[in-house]
Amino acid sequence: MSGFTISRRTMLAGSAALLASTAMPTIGWAQTPKKGGRLVVAADSEPRNLNPAIVASNGVFFISSKVVETLAEASFDGKDGLQPRLALSWEGAADGLSVTFKLRDGVKWHDGKPFTSADVAFSALQIWKPLQNLGRTVFKDLAAVDTPDELTAVFKFAKPTPFQLIRNALPALSSVVPKHVYETGKIEENPANNAPVGTGPFKFAEYKAGQYYRLQKNTDYWGKDEPWLDEIVYQVLPDRTSAAAALEAEEIQLAAFSAVPLADLDRISKVPGLKVITKGYEGLTYQLVVEINHRRKELADLKVRQAIAHAIDKDFVVKTVFLGYAATATGPVPKNDPQFYTADVPTYAFDVAKANALLDEAGYKKGPDGKRFSLKLLPAPYFNETKQFGDYLRQALAAIGIDAELVNNDSPAHIKAVYTDHAFDLAVGPPVFRGDPAISTTILVQSGIPDGVPFSNQGGYKNEDLDALIAKASETLDTAARTELYKEFQKKVAADLPLINVAEWSFISVARDTVGKIANNPRWAVSNWADTYLAG
Repeated sequence: MSGFTISRRTMLAGSAALLASTAMPTIGWAQTPKKGGRLVVAADSEPRNLNPAIVASNGVFFISSKVVETLAEASFDGKDGLQPRLALSWEGAADGLSVTFKLRDGVKWHDGKPFTSADVAFSALQIWKPLQNLGRTVFKDLAAVDTPDELTAVFKFAKPTPFQLIRNALPALSSVVPKHVYETGKIEENPANNAPVGTGPFKFAEYKAGQYYRLQKNTDYWGKDEPWLDEIVYQVLPDRTSAAAALEAEEIQLAAFSAVPLADLDRISKVPGLKVITKGYEGLTYQLVVEINHRRKELADLKVRQAIAHAIDKDFVVKTVFLGYAATATGPVPKNDPQFYTADVPTYAFDVAKANALLDEAGYKKGPDGKRFSLKLLPAPYFNETKQFGDYLRQALAAIGIDAELVNNDSPAHIKAVYTDHAFDLAVGPPVFRGDPAISTTILVQSGIPDGVPFSNQGGYKNEDLDALIAKASETLDTAARTELYKEFQKKVAADLPLINVAEWSFISVARDTVGKIANNPRWAVSNWADTYLAG
């Protein structure tokens, strides 16, 4: 479907003229699913890179997971919490040195060429291992990928690698891209990074900066009778207060990732024709953290980091910033992970007097103006909550004599400043815990991460004992022993504070009641939406 045009003025003014085909009547649940239609979704950011094989982040997955598929997806009831996608099965060797994937037959890339094991081998060896922000850690010991036939890929590891870790990594870290598109030229500069070619139920159609992304139905999709929708349009609404208004005006039909501000949920839940959905994010626990640049002399001092931790009232943050839709954090593993979490870690109660005393002990006395030193504080712009916490943290630091200058950037500028240029002292980040500490959690504190890797330790922190523990856990095959190592990991992180974990939360979706098959897996917002439909 072509000719989709929309201006910023149209989006914010509430005109329905250009979106008439998306405005659906307010009707109840007793509706019949229908084929076709355009689903219009709120998008509050515009990722610079849409290749999820390189940038494994939910901002990228939100759009690209419908286009570029993984080997497996998370599932509420599948074996080991997984559902097949491009792989039909996966089996790990007892010695931890290999994993064999049997691949789906009859799959085609969007340009018509066949999907084969060569694509999986290329993606794993040329992208996931050397380039992907999270895969660098998970696949660090991947030595080769054998392809005995077009539908078999055998991952060979130089060191024992826990099969549990590889399984847990599949939904987020195994996006497969076409070898024939990427094998020529520099992968990082390939045009397909911004116009992805995949095997998914939807093809990438177009992008209008500041306006929308448009995906169209893949009529040659391997999934029988899928997808149901003809189009998905991501309408760029960087101001989250616009999402609620757009839903009520029936200009959009879905706002995921808490695009509707928490303060509006109670009111909007009572609006006829709208439904609030809390499911579908169980595999995506967000963690509110204070990232610390350890290159800064003051912040390299543990007493200063402890003082900052004591200056933060976590209960206040949960109640005021998150309106109760969150929990306080004790460390780098969230409380809702029953396998790895431990509460047996050092904690830092809210205590301004103790924070001030620690700073005095560290030699940073208050000057005549009441200030000890100044810092640059960069709140991540992705969510209202990270920005609001930035405002709170500035005030909390002022109470202990630290003058924090807030620097607010858009998403690309923030990522560059923090993860490439290291032009920050403190940053507010929202990393995601994906069910295993080795996936997106250890990378936040492990040393040696190359510059420019988003959502990683770019603060210059180095702790050889912690690095050794992370390395040992990454090759420990026994599940119980591996679990204990990660409990020790939590203790070390909480004791040395390479970063400060403040809170953990999940998200909420709001949709028109004409949208069906929402939240039917633990990563629904970042899954492929092949069976999502509009009721007729």
